[in-house]
Amino acid sequence: MVFILVDDLGLMDLGFTGSEYYETPNIDRLAKSGMVFTQGYAASRVCSPSRASIMTGKFTARHGITDWIGAKSGVDWRTTNRHDKLLPAEYVHRLPENDVTLAEAMKNAGYKTFFSGKWHLGNEGSYPEDHGFDINKGGWDKGSPIGGYFSPWENPKLENRVIGENLSMRLAKETVSFIEESKAESFFAFLSFYAVHGPIQTTQTKWAKYRDKAEKSGISETGYKMETVLPIRQVQDNPIYAGLVEQMDDAVGLVLDALDEQGIADETIVIFTSDNGGVASGDSFSTSNLPLRGGKGYQWEGGIREPYFIKVPWLKNNGSESDFPVTGTDFYPTLLDLIGIDLLPQQHIDGISLKPILEGKPMEISRPLFWHYPHYGNQGGEPSSIIQENGWKLIHYWEDGRDELYKLESDIGEQNNIVGEHHEMAEQLRGKLLGWLNEVGANRPSKDMEHDSTLAQQRHEKIVNETWPNLEEARMNMLAKDFSPNEDWWGSQITKD
Repeated sequence: MVFILVDDLGLMDLGFTGSEYYETPNIDRLAKSGMVFTQGYAASRVCSPSRASIMTGKFTARHGITDWIGAKSGVDWRTTNRHDKLLPAEYVHRLPENDVTLAEAMKNAGYKTFFSGKWHLGNEGSYPEDHGFDINKGGWDKGSPIGGYFSPWENPKLENRVIGENLSMRLAKETVSFIEESKAESFFAFLSFYAVHGPIQTTQTKWAKYRDKAEKSGISETGYKMETVLPIRQVQDNPIYAGLVEQMDDAVGLVLDALDEQGIADETIVIFTSDNGGVASGDSFSTSNLPLRGGKGYQWEGGIREPYFIKVPWLKNNGSESDFPVTGTDFYPTLLDLIGIDLLPQQHIDGISLKPILEGKPMEISRPLFWHYPHYGNQGGEPSSIIQENGWKLIHYWEDGRDELYKLESDIGEQNNIVGEHHEMAEQLRGKLLGWLNEVGANRPSKDMEHDSTLAQQRHEKIVNETWPNLEEARMNMLAKDFSPNEDWWGSQITKD
C-alpha cells in the first residue's frame, strides 16, 4: 500500500478535475487508473484534525484535535489582536496514545510501515515512530517546511544531503528507496508531502513556464474579491504556486514509476487525497477553488472537498467514479477490509469500508457526515459545525447561532442559503448535529467578555483598505517579467554539496 497525502491541495488544483492552469499529469494518470470519489471530503478544513481522523478513523469532535496543533485557544487568542467575539475552544494537542492508529493496525497485521514527510500530530513522544511507523523520514511537530522547499531545510528527522535539493523530490526518493527494499514484503508506505503548504516556492524555470502561460491566457486586472473576513483569490494564475504543484506532481510520478519498475504496481493499493482545501485566503493566498466557495479554513465546500482517489489494481475499476459521500475516516476500515484484516469498529467508529463501492456494488449504508471547528481560522473561516446528509448541508455558526442550509446538487457554490425556505429540514439537521456534538462531548467556544467591536471594525477596515490592495500589487509583481524573489530563487540554484 502507498498512501499519498498532499498538504493544502484544493480539489480544483488538478488537471483531472478541470484546472486549465496547473499541470499534474502523474496525478491525473493515477486518478484514471482507479476509482474517483467525486464527493470526497477531508475530515476538517485544516491539517492536524484531518490527519488525526485518517490515523484514527474518528471525526474531529470525537478525537478532540479540532484545530491545527499550535493554534492559540481560550484567552491566549487575544494575543493575536483579532478582536473576535468568541474565545476559541480548547483542543487536544497530540494524537491520543490510547488510539490504535491505522499504521499500528497495519503493523499488527505484519506489514512493514514507513512514513515520509509532514506529521504535525504532536511534539516529541508523539511522532510517527510513536504511533506505529517503523521508519520516519521527515515527520515531526512542525506543519510547514521550516527552511523552505530547497535544502538546507531545518528538519531533525530529514538530514540535508545535497544543497539545493527539492524537498518533495527528496521525500519521494525516500519512499522509493523503501519500496525497493521492501518489495518482497507486505508494506504500508505513507508519503505525506509538505507541499503545497506555504511558504510557496519554486524554481525560476517553473515560475517562467507558468508566468508565460498566464500571460498567454490573459492576465486579469484583479485577482481577489472580499469575502466575509479576508480577500479571497478568484483566479488560478499564481506561477509560484503552479510550479510548486508541478514539482509535487513530479514527485508523485517518481513513486508511481518505481512501482512499475519493481514489478509490483499490479499488487499495490494506492491512495491519493489532501488534508483540506486549497489556500485561497490567508497564508500564501495561493489558489482559487472556484466554483467551490472558500478554501482552507473555510466552512464551505472549498475548505473540505478534496481529490479522493483509490486504486485497487485487481478490482479493475480504472476510470470509474462514485458520487457516494466519503471522508478521511473511511480510509482506515477500507484498507483493512481490502486486505482481509479484521475491522476494529470501536476504533474507526466514524468510518465505513468503501470496499463494496470499489467492487462495483451498491452502498446500502446511509450516514451523516460531521465537521466541528470551534475556532477562527487564519484564512477567514468562522467558528462553526457542519452536518451533510443526503445532499443537504447545514452550517451552524457559534458566534450568533445562525444557520446556513444548502442543497449541494443544485448549488455547489453555496450561493443560495435556503434555510428560510426549508425550515423543517434545517431544524431536523440542526437537532441531529447538536445532538451528536453533545454525545461525543465536543468542546465549544465561549463568549469573549473583553470583545471590543470598535477595534474589530478598525481591523476590518485595515484589511479592506490596505491588505486587499497589497495583495493585488503582489499578484501583479509575481507575474512581472523581471520578478525575482531573491538571488538564488529560495536556494534552488545552489548546487554545492
